[in-house]
Amino acid sequence: MAEKRLKIRKLHNKLFTKNRLVILNEETFEELFSFKLNLMNVFVAATLGAILLITFTTYIIAFTPLREFIPGYSSSKLKKDATVLALKSDSLSFALKKNEAYIKSIQKVLTGNLDFAKFNKDSILVEKEVTPTKVDLSPSKEELELRKDVAKEDKSSQQSHSKKKVKTH
Repeated sequence: MAEKRLKIRKLHNKLFTKNRLVILNEETFEELFSFKLNLMNVFVAATLGAILLITFTTYIIAFTPLREFIPGYSSSKLKKDATVLALKSDSLSFALKKNEAYIKSIQKVLTGNLDFAKFNKDSILVEKEVTPTKVDLSPSKEELELRKDVAKEDKSSQQSHSKKKVKTH
């Protein structure tokens, strides 16, 4: 216990002992400037300097165009352009499909594979649209049984609730 206190006291003395940092001119030994420092002041100053340097660097990278040089980051203009181009390509591919359907139907008319009375531009475009598949929405046996059970429970709870109302009046 006494040894620990002795070690702590020695460390405290090393950290807080005043030292002088002097900068001299080599040729004339003229003192340019000097500081009175201790080890704790140097440690605190170095820590604050490192924190400020890290903060400044992070700020520069996060809020300036320099972040575009980091792999994985892309410019906001590039993202906007990619979105606009994706929308344009989708609309162009849809228009291309409509035109191909129209041209195929015209070819059928010209080759004689289609009756003239059935030919209608709007009907051609409607034919190529996707129709939703039909889904069987009829209830299963288990669902019908569950509905019956729930209806029975509702009737019994309504009857008990109405009996309570009659008793309170």
